[in-house]
Amino acid sequence: MALWRIRATVDDRPGYLSVLTASLALRGVNILTVQVHTTEVGAVDDFLVDAPDQLTEADLRAAVERGRGRDCWVARSEARGLADQPTRVLGLATRLVREPDGAGEALRTLLGADEVIWRPTPATRLGGVGARTMALADPSGGSYELRRREPSFTPAEYARAQALVELAAAVARRDADRVTLVLPDAAEVLVRPATAADVPGVVELHEACSARSRQRRYLSGAALPSPARLRRLLEPAQGLTLVAAAGPGGEAASVVALANLLGEGDEAEVALLVRDDWQRRGLGSALLRRLLGHAERAGYAAVLLHVQAENTPMLRAVRRLDRPTSVERDGSVLSVTVPLVARRVEPPRPVDAAVRSHWAH
Repeated sequence: MALWRIRATVDDRPGYLSVLTASLALRGVNILTVQVHTTEVGAVDDFLVDAPDQLTEADLRAAVERGRGRDCWVARSEARGLADQPTRVLGLATRLVREPDGAGEALRTLLGADEVIWRPTPATRLGGVGARTMALADPSGGSYELRRREPSFTPAEYARAQALVELAAAVARRDADRVTLVLPDAAEVLVRPATAADVPGVVELHEACSARSRQRRYLSGAALPSPARLRRLLEPAQGLTLVAAAGPGGEAASVVALANLLGEGDEAEVALLVRDDWQRRGLGSALLRRLLGHAERAGYAAVLLHVQAENTPMLRAVRRLDRPTSVERDGSVLSVTVPLVARRVEPPRPVDAAVRSHWAH
């Protein structure tokens, strides 16, 4: 017996798939897995089969055609093809979490693409596939183009590939925002994007802060925010939240500062909370600069800070940015607007040298 991959299109009508499978069964072909891709021209059925050794590619094509299949593609398969598609996709996703720069190779493995290239400009055609080409948007900027001689790409494959690209971009953004800061007094803090798992540490941060520090952060009072509100702050729908951790324990070290960038439209609001014993050490200024850098890369037009007029440390941090600002006063609260010049910093491209060289030739 030998493993084969068979892909064919059949009319999306009741009973047509059973006719195709019956035609294969008459020739002793055992169907191990089947995936059905819905397209505008019919259902594309993708089989992994175990066929008698004496059957040739021509024999299998003939069996498909007798079973009312068309646009048939047949190729020998390896034993690794026995892994089902969800398992293969999860394996590639796990690899990307460890190595986000491997998106190009992951796409080639997922789709069996002959050529993969990343371009720094958006593709002229996105949101679909052609018979031999696929164009994918890279959330980091630019686009991917994939080519495969056969079989034809399907919309389901496009959806899987786009999901992998978006995962790689999300992991790359996470890693870009993870850094160890060395403060002027030589203290080291780990700065990283926050997750919902940080709620207990952020609760402890609020409890360790003075009422005055909490009131400066939230303006409306010194009470501790509810856990539900903290979860929304840690994982905002738009924007970014950073936590700064210090002390032994690495990822589990004590949270000593929280920095929020909350997006709304083309502007984003920035707010900081720094534990009292970590204030006036340069940590707030460093976090503020990182949030503004992220806001620029994300394309926001401006960031807005609501600061109490007596909060001189925060106002001093804003002045240290050395950027143009505009200020409006409403009672004891100053609204400081910092215009931004949108810019994109392109990360290293996850298309390996072998793929790029192949494309060039």
